Amino acid sequence: MVRKPNSMYRQIKGPAYTRREYMGGVPASRITQFDLGNKGGEFPVELSLVAKESCHVRHTALEAARITANRTISKKAGVMGYHLKVRTYPHHVLRENKQATGAGADRISQGMRNSFGKLVGTAARVSSGQKIITIRTNKQHFLTAKDALRKAGMKLPTPISIVIDKGEELVS
Repeated sequence: MVRKPNSMYRQIKGPAYTRREYMGGVPASRITQFDLGNKGGEFPVELSLVAKESCHVRHTALEAARITANRTISKKAGVMGYHLKVRTYPHHVLRENKQATGAGADRISQGMRNSFGKLVGTAARVSSGQKIITIRTNKQHFLTAKDALRKAGMKLPTPISIVIDKGEELVS
């Protein structure tokens, strides 16, 4: 797994590295579900978590945001009182040039020679203004959904805003 901090992978540089058929052993994504709650329900209010800046969001950060938002809203609205959807998928494969550390590592390590890097994880390329998570719910659970998206935004590496997509006249 990745040992280096997320700040090394946050910036979008160069083309996307997504062709998995040419790579051996891409780690699986941590995101287990993209749709949660009542998938077929009719909900008049829809809120979205929107990124303000473009960046990479690692699959572990997306999963942490999903778990936080789901737990917050399911406690108040119940399983049938909302629909949560993660709208981004981590396609971009991250690489890391691992360095040997410890005593005698200077004899073993090759430094930056042939430093293409090994596959260590995946990330979603998020552009400015892109929706990351959407929650549909009823009018009485509007504030809970807004709080759930706020808490989920704390797990992401970009500044976020919460946008009301549908039902603005109902909650005003």
